[in-house]
This record gives sequence, C-alpha cells and structure tokens, in this order.
Amino acid sequence: MKTLSLLIFFFASMITCKETTTVYICNSPGAKKYHNTSNCRGLSNCTYKIVKVDIEKAKKEGKTLCGWEK
Repeated sequence: MKTLSLLIFFFASMITCKETTTVYICNSPGAKKYHNTSNCRGLSNCTYKIVKVDIEKAKKEGKTLCGWEK
C-alpha cells in the first residue's frame, strides 16, 4: 500500500508541477545563444540589453546554450 501511495504522489506531482527555468539572452537581432547566468562570459560582448526570459521562449526563438556553459 505504501508503494502505491508513493507512485500516486509521484505521478500527481509530475502532472501538476511544471518547472520554469529562466535564462538570459542578449536582446540583439543576431544573438543565437542563451545563458544560465547573467554574468556569463558569453554575454560580455553584448552591446544591447540583456534580458531574462523563459528557456522555452529562448529555444523557440532558435537559441542554443552558450558554449562557455556546456
């Protein structure tokens, strides 16, 4: 019975909890990367505004993880 209760809790939490991850991007038209931290070395050349966005939005825009953070 204890195992069944744990399984029910596990699946219920998977359905109800959607984790949102925030990343940082350079708001430049040519920017292709997203960054996990605002002080990433890859953002040092950004001459536009650095903005915080949801990772899903960054990926939808075609951005990939910065090579300094891999």
